[in-house]
Amino acid sequence: MSSSRCKNVVLLGATGSIGSNTLRVLRQHRDKLNLVGVAARANYKELAQICAEFEVKHAALGDASLYPEAKSEFSSDVKLTCGQEGLTELSTLPEADIVLVAVVGACGLRPTLAAIEAGKDIALANKELLVLGGAHVIEAAKRKGVRLLPTDSEHNAIFQCLEGHPRSQLDKVILTASGGQFRDKPLDYLKQVTPDEATRHPNWSMGPKITVDSATMANKGLELIEAHWLFGLEPARLEVVIHPQSVVHSFVQLIDGSILAQLSPPSMTFAIQHCLLYPDRAPGVESSTDFKEVFSLDFRPPDYERYACLKLAYDALETGGAAPAIFNAANEIAVDRFLNKELGFLDIPRVIGHCLGGIAGKSSPTLDQLISIDAETRTIARSCY
Repeated sequence: MSSSRCKNVVLLGATGSIGSNTLRVLRQHRDKLNLVGVAARANYKELAQICAEFEVKHAALGDASLYPEAKSEFSSDVKLTCGQEGLTELSTLPEADIVLVAVVGACGLRPTLAAIEAGKDIALANKELLVLGGAHVIEAAKRKGVRLLPTDSEHNAIFQCLEGHPRSQLDKVILTASGGQFRDKPLDYLKQVTPDEATRHPNWSMGPKITVDSATMANKGLELIEAHWLFGLEPARLEVVIHPQSVVHSFVQLIDGSILAQLSPPSMTFAIQHCLLYPDRAPGVESSTDFKEVFSLDFRPPDYERYACLKLAYDALETGGAAPAIFNAANEIAVDRFLNKELGFLDIPRVIGHCLGGIAGKSSPTLDQLISIDAETRTIARSCY
């Protein structure tokens, strides 16, 4: 496709934090990017507003039960679909060039695989897809010759640092983590953490689930697993470092000892724009880091007693097979129960550890087996502790 014409974009997950930042990028580059399809899980009023603003003719609602009441919100020239079928239809629109997958959880797996089979490039902002079905997604992308463009800021940083360097020159990657809002609190303080406290991040504006994941560093565990699939690295070549300022988004260490880093302010617009315009570049939505200002960058290793979820993620990655999928599903349910005040903050890693120890995973599971294990894990995680 020539870079001189607009890229047609499908956005799955238009009303979340990634979606809202994507819309900012689209507004900035209307001459380069054209929104042709949008999806949301349940917020159909906002979805209808997005369709009106960007003149989108194809929309999908993940929660099919809301379809009857949602339909009247959309103009007559918008085709509204729902459920997994609707997401899949949207992700395979013939006119689409790239699909940005920002829906949360496993519901994006089949639409993403369908988009790959249809030859669409994928901008991936859903960690769970590779955690749950990494082998299947990577194999499909290679077979169809489509690009998997990582939209998480950490993986996007690695992707940018690796450009021009053959993988044979790569020694390891180092993912940075803010450490969340409790990184400097005494360990005893974590026993009393409330959902309200855990959903206030010091650097990033994100949804409740991922903000809690940042506090437990389960999100960094998911990113380790994602990096394993994206860059073909075993656990020993994947490291994590605490970096409170969230300016350095990741490091790449080459075999000669040189370390490359990618820096930008803590905003998702930088990574999103890089993926959507790739391989081209254009002025960004926000100003970059200003080195005329005085600031410092700090780094320290993570403490596994404070961040038990990160250690569990390493263990799951070492175990392989279905273990990463179990980690992901157990964490999703544990965080949901914490947000609903059914569990304490420190119960989140306990639930994950219980599920990892109690569910028999397959060493090379099929996609259907993974989905079944995912469902089984969620059932167990809802009832323990």
